[in-house]
Amino acid sequence: MAPTPLASVLFVCVHNAGRSQMAAGFLTHLAGDRIEVRSAGSLPGDQVNPAAVDAMKEVGIDISTARPKVLTTEAVQASDYVITMGCGDACPIFPGKTYLDWALDDPAGKGVEAVRPIRDEIKHRIEALIAEIDDQAKPQ
Repeated sequence: MAPTPLASVLFVCVHNAGRSQMAAGFLTHLAGDRIEVRSAGSLPGDQVNPAAVDAMKEVGIDISTARPKVLTTEAVQASDYVITMGCGDACPIFPGKTYLDWALDDPAGKGVEAVRPIRDEIKHRIEALIAEIDDQAKPQ
């Protein structure tokens, strides 16, 4: 039987094709089954940004099978953390959730060279998020 996750995190951006997919890929890779991971978009695209896929492959994470998903109220309700990345007012707000807004450049239409710094910033923020979740899970 799998252990109960310490927390559930939902990453949201408009198209669910770049930033939120990279964030979900990093969190899944770095936290394993300790943290439940979701991603969605307010207006999901047709596919994950190929430059984001390539940038993640460079660091050993394969998000090539990921597909953009529509943001649902249920996904927000089921998450402890809701991290928005430029989705504006489209994200529903529920009490008791931790909301974070990560201001990150949009990788849409950019080549892998331009996506690398966005990827690296996302990794840095994911590492800090994991540390925060682990710290909150410790007995007080």
